[in-house]
Amino acid sequence: MKNILIILGHPRKESFCAAMATAYAESAKAAGATVRVLVLADLHFDPVLHTGYAAIQPLEQDLVAAQADITWAQHLVFVYPNWWGTFPSLLKGFFDRALLPGFAFKYRENSVMWDKLLTGRSARVLVTMDSPSWYYRFLVGAPGDKQIRKSVLEFCGVKPVRIKHFGPIRNSKDTQRAQWLSDVRAIAAQDV
Repeated sequence: MKNILIILGHPRKESFCAAMATAYAESAKAAGATVRVLVLADLHFDPVLHTGYAAIQPLEQDLVAAQADITWAQHLVFVYPNWWGTFPSLLKGFFDRALLPGFAFKYRENSVMWDKLLTGRSARVLVTMDSPSWYYRFLVGAPGDKQIRKSVLEFCGVKPVRIKHFGPIRNSKDTQRAQWLSDVRAIAAQDV
């Protein structure tokens, strides 16, 4: 069975995203997976990469532990809301600070190419949004999906990356939310 790391990227710990992360974790455990959950809102770290890669910015202990969890995991699950077409700044800051050269990727000397250091892992991305999925995909062009799939996860070697949208969340009824949580449980069982 798989080692699964769930990363909750919503800055509010009491959100529908949190309920989705819990539903995924419970279902994956029931299917036999070993599951860890990383709640970014609980971590203590500076989300700003102050000098880019020009200087080493020491990692806070929570980021060191997060990197160990990513190394341990065979399957990564990201749960977050779509804000302004992509993921929240907390998750972006986590990517900036944790997925560093030498850990997640490594530039090759005198080359435009790089080594993907997280190869061998797969990912599931569960995204809530206030707009309908068709609107986000066809009229907006799904910029957040492209960013997390191509520019973050596949850049580091994580593949395949499967993305599922849930929404519109705003004004959704309890019955719809219950169905979405049921869908998340089914997805988790498939991922194991």
